[in-house]
Amino acid sequence: MERTEASPQERETLRRDLTELREKLVVLHKALIDSERVEYESSFGTIPTPNQFLKLLINDPWFAWLQPVSAMVVAIDELLDEKEEPVTKADLARVKSQTSTLLKASEEGEGFGRSYFESLQREPDVVLAHAAVMRLLKDSKGAH
Repeated sequence: MERTEASPQERETLRRDLTELREKLVVLHKALIDSERVEYESSFGTIPTPNQFLKLLINDPWFAWLQPVSAMVVAIDELLDEKEEPVTKADLARVKSQTSTLLKASEEGEGFGRSYFESLQREPDVVLAHAAVMRLLKDSKGAH
């Protein structure tokens, strides 16, 4: 694939767009984590310390379905941290496409889509954060 050199202004716009998407995903991720914590604690009791919660978040199967969102944020961080290769239009388009594909709620089935659907049904903060990400993805389709 041919890499055309973007102007410094175009590169800055791409970085800003990618950073904005990252920020919206982080808000969504936090809303999902908070929602899952409430569900977990209603089933198993209060998680006494932040350290114990972090261990559960990383190791407990209850929270495993959140890992694709974590991985998406990490992938964006890696793109933004890359010093040798600036962010390209193709990079931004790929990340937006992957985000759009990931954030498909599914009433049927299992895995991420099903758990995401359930979170959207019970938690207004998840709905608002989801809407913000979707709006960003939609608004930018015609912009670049």
